[in-house]
Amino acid sequence: MSRPVDILGRSPVILQLRELAMQVAVTDVTVLITGETGSGKEVLARFIHDRSRRSGKSFIPVNCGAIPSGILESELFGHERGAFTGALQSRKGYFESADRGTIFLDEIGEMPLETQVKFLRVIETGEFQRVGASETIATDTRIVAATNRNLHQAVADKHFREDLYYRLRSVELQIPPLRERGGDILLLAEHFMREFERKHGIDFEGFSPEATELLLRYQWPGNVRELRNLTESLLILERGKEITPDILDRHLVQRSRHKSLVHDPGRTDKNEMNLIYGSLIQLRQEIGEIRQMLQQLVGTRPAALPQLLLPGPASTPTEDSGPAEQPVPRPADTGEETVPLDELEKRSISTTLQKFGGNRRKTAQALGINERTLYRKIREYGL
Repeated sequence: MSRPVDILGRSPVILQLRELAMQVAVTDVTVLITGETGSGKEVLARFIHDRSRRSGKSFIPVNCGAIPSGILESELFGHERGAFTGALQSRKGYFESADRGTIFLDEIGEMPLETQVKFLRVIETGEFQRVGASETIATDTRIVAATNRNLHQAVADKHFREDLYYRLRSVELQIPPLRERGGDILLLAEHFMREFERKHGIDFEGFSPEATELLLRYQWPGNVRELRNLTESLLILERGKEITPDILDRHLVQRSRHKSLVHDPGRTDKNEMNLIYGSLIQLRQEIGEIRQMLQQLVGTRPAALPQLLLPGPASTPTEDSGPAEQPVPRPADTGEETVPLDELEKRSISTTLQKFGGNRRKTAQALGINERTLYRKIREYGL
């Protein structure tokens, strides 16, 4: 049997969360875990499972946002042979496999409404039917769900069932973002470095005092996951040498095209140019996606851009407005406010996210960019 998962940290918010999780673990109550992306929701779910009476049984994690909506129901409840095209044999679903254990449903806010109906029945009765079957199957499964979305708003927008929302919230545990955990940042960084030392066989010389200050001051938009990935990159790419502020700053800049963590007047011109050059390369790679995204938002008429995205009075096009390729009037000619490209991009993403109720898959498709790029920009802009 593997060693039980623990929650690392000494900050007051984490100690309180750990105590609440211990109290919940010994019961079979349904738990909803909320928190930002990368904050450790699956770790908390495993912590609860490992300290429950079901610890000797299966813990099955399911990412509802990663499974296409058309097959999620089959994955959860199973299907019978011939239930749909390609169903060549009967198959168990996750709820059957997790019987007497725990099922962890991550990104529960992405579950389609039609699947929510059947999921609610499992919570209320402990019963379900495979796709294409009439026989009812009973299951004794502990349910832990998680989301980084505002489910209350999703209910108001009719994207999430109200009755399911309140059933899931029997107990709600909220994980704080890493930036609010103080000294836990250093504790976690040290833990991850020791873990990767053993994994890769590289001795680590540690962080300089100035670098530890930067670790504490950085906002960690990707939370614990970002810290873990960064420490592995630092260990491997720097071959275990001591991490200084310049090294740490360089690696953080490579992960984001935002300006560097701090401005050091004593930094050499060469280092400064390296930072700028790296940011420009990444900007060049993304500019094509930005252009496609803006075109998707405003249509094929460039002149519509100021009307849709910029504040101020909007002009109404007429039949004599001319073809779509006419040049866009300069702000000085139209009286419109000049808005930076980053702000336009932020507004475009925010507007489209609201249109689709926060559904990132549909938002990415509508904007003409891939989901990975969308996720990164959501983190960058704090949406």
